[in-house]
Amino acid sequence: MTIDDILAPANVIPGLRVSGKAALLEDLAKRAAQSLDLDAGTILNALIRREGLGSTGVGDGVALPHARLEAVRKPFGLLARLRDPLDFDAVDERPVDLVFLLLLPTGESGEHLNALACVARKLRDPETAAALRGARDAACLYALASARSPSKV
Repeated sequence: MTIDDILAPANVIPGLRVSGKAALLEDLAKRAAQSLDLDAGTILNALIRREGLGSTGVGDGVALPHARLEAVRKPFGLLARLRDPLDFDAVDERPVDLVFLLLLPTGESGEHLNALACVARKLRDPETAAALRGARDAACLYALASARSPSKV
């Protein structure tokens, strides 16, 4: 599985402005709901339930909020670079500025764990994270996340 299997160019947000973790999750849930034609409240509730088990702030300024939903048929991703880093209760207690929302189908977990691992490896790579933080626009963010070669990022 690759990021291309999970993330579409339209689901990349550079410079997202939110006031805190709750507002971030709400914004991402609304955007995902629009892309997937699902109820934003259902997505938000699933994300909040998952965060209740422990923060998905994995460290180094990266958060991977994720949830399983019956209505989701294949892994769905949304990448946001925050304009201002925010407290996400990350494991290293550092603020977060790179966020990858991952919504997964319920059921078999092998492929879905691969999706989460794929995203985590990519965003936690120091060179990739630095490049994502410096990307000038959504197209460059997508190209970097999906390992494509943009002409100028």
